[in-house]
Amino acid sequence: MSDLLTAAQMAATHAAAFTQSRPWSALEFAALLDSPLVFAAGNARCFALVRVIADEAELLTIATDPAHQRQGLARACMAAWESRARVRGAEEMFLEVAEDNAPAQALYRACGFAVCGRRAGYYRRQDADPADAILMRKSLR
Repeated sequence: MSDLLTAAQMAATHAAAFTQSRPWSALEFAALLDSPLVFAAGNARCFALVRVIADEAELLTIATDPAHQRQGLARACMAAWESRARVRGAEEMFLEVAEDNAPAQALYRACGFAVCGRRAGYYRRQDADPADAILMRKSLR
């Protein structure tokens, strides 16, 4: 997967993919990418934004353009960011996913993540009750 990705492309893909919650803006992506601890993996069809601090990698967000879903892009993107996180010294990977996002949970389980916690009412929803965040972890040791 090519890593030539701009903050504007990320924001456009994020907006297309995140319809139940507020998508992130190009300015938000640019601010995160300004950190030497943050990197993106993927391309405009599917990308992941990751932060590695010490020996922990955190998936900040992953998004697949709906026109390109069910093509294996997210699974490839997961493998790409895991590989890059390892190179940066990560020994554990963390992410959170909305309890009502069954496809993402299935992807993460297929990639070796396991549930390690929950944050009640974490994801705000338009015209619906908030959804809990399911915390997931994967050891790279």
